[in-house]
Amino acid sequence: MGSIDSTNVAPSTPSIAEFKPLDAEEFRKEAHRMVDFIADYYKNVENYPVLSQVEPGYLRERLPENAPYLPESLDMIINDIQKDIMPGMTNWMSPNFYAFFPATVSSAAFLGEMLSTALNSVGFTWISSPAATELEMIVMDWFAQMLKLPKSFMFSGTGGGVIQNTTSESILCTIIAARERALDKLGQDNIGKLVCYGSDQTHTMFPKTCRLAGIFPSNIRLVPTTAETDFSIAPEVLRKMVEADVAAGLTPLFLCATLGTTSTTATDPVNALAEIANEFDIWIHVDAAYAGSACICPEFRHYLDGIERVDSLSISPHKWFLAYLDCTCLWVKKPQLLLRALTTNPEYLKNKQSELDKVVDFKNWQIATGRKFRALKLWFILRSYGVANLQSHIRSDVAMAKMFEGFVRSDPRFEVVVPRAFSLVCFRLKPFPGSDVEALNKKLLDKLNSTGRVYMTHTIVGGIYMLRLAVGSSLTEERHVRAVWELIKELANDSLKEA
Repeated sequence: MGSIDSTNVAPSTPSIAEFKPLDAEEFRKEAHRMVDFIADYYKNVENYPVLSQVEPGYLRERLPENAPYLPESLDMIINDIQKDIMPGMTNWMSPNFYAFFPATVSSAAFLGEMLSTALNSVGFTWISSPAATELEMIVMDWFAQMLKLPKSFMFSGTGGGVIQNTTSESILCTIIAARERALDKLGQDNIGKLVCYGSDQTHTMFPKTCRLAGIFPSNIRLVPTTAETDFSIAPEVLRKMVEADVAAGLTPLFLCATLGTTSTTATDPVNALAEIANEFDIWIHVDAAYAGSACICPEFRHYLDGIERVDSLSISPHKWFLAYLDCTCLWVKKPQLLLRALTTNPEYLKNKQSELDKVVDFKNWQIATGRKFRALKLWFILRSYGVANLQSHIRSDVAMAKMFEGFVRSDPRFEVVVPRAFSLVCFRLKPFPGSDVEALNKKLLDKLNSTGRVYMTHTIVGGIYMLRLAVGSSLTEERHVRAVWELIKELANDSLKEA
């Protein structure tokens, strides 16, 4: 791009050098500077409040109303990041971040993400970037082998996998595929008869994706769960709902089973649910976004028992497999059903390899056309750490959660509300005569988060308000878990005195 015509610039405006948006040597210098900033952030992240302490609208008060007319230096930008942006960050990278499910990351994933961003490949078709397509196919098979999935989910067998942005997109794609399969038999005018099922603990994106796929809101069933089944789907309850819908002339379409629900990491019984789904020709998808990664460890693999009977499975490595956002692996047993529902073929994307049906074009496996070279970060992770270290990472988080669970159980003022299965502990201060137990626990949580030393979240399941401590940040060590328990005990004392 040429330089700006100085005749069109006000006399008092400094001249602007020739604009080069990508100069290799300038990039080298500034990228090194940014890596130093990031490394220092990781090194010092414990010095930041975990939960941002700013008030809504704080940033508009600090930044100018208009973008700069003249360029500003990286030094100025980094200074403003430190001064204005960092105070408004909730620091997911903190070792004291125990909310939601921590976003695990790693050096290897960062390098893969960096290279993916640098190459800027838009791998919608094989020909647009052969390596991007073929590495994704290989990495998806590698991961499937680690999980001991059947060949029916692998490219080396009769199935295959694709890396999506999120679980929501994975489920939307599979619902659309199931919908088109059903409407091919019923006729397109019968979409109002299609029914989808999940539990009342299934992620809130499930009803949303059903509606996006055209399912009538009245035909979205959330199966009630109870403490007796640890808040997982009871097969007999599902069967009754399905049979009632069939009797009413409706068509059961889709069942979403969950391994590791957001609230409590409840696990639905895949094998028993698959038996019902297979009997009624229901597409069954297993959402294992969080807990699926643990199944690379033999002691957790039993949660996938019956997986050979399901139609699709998704796992999000950005939740527990050391990958940066966004990275969700979706495997399908019959890729042709996805292709039938999602394929587009505009003239400008036609090519010889695709027309001869010799290659995979991942644009036809997802909602969007464009896609990043996401396989690189998984490839870097698998090669840099190997299966043994990844298993050790999972086991370490589980061990720290188990230690925290032991702390809770040893204190008579507290109770573990639901059984711990992975690295999430759900607990609360026990009720006592005359106490408002929910208000008491809300006050404790507010006190914890207002310190800036920790961030935790809550949930309500079975009518019980409980605190969630999810171990999983890449920087969390045993000393951090011990420290948060000491803080909880200290603030619990204060809350109980005030009660």
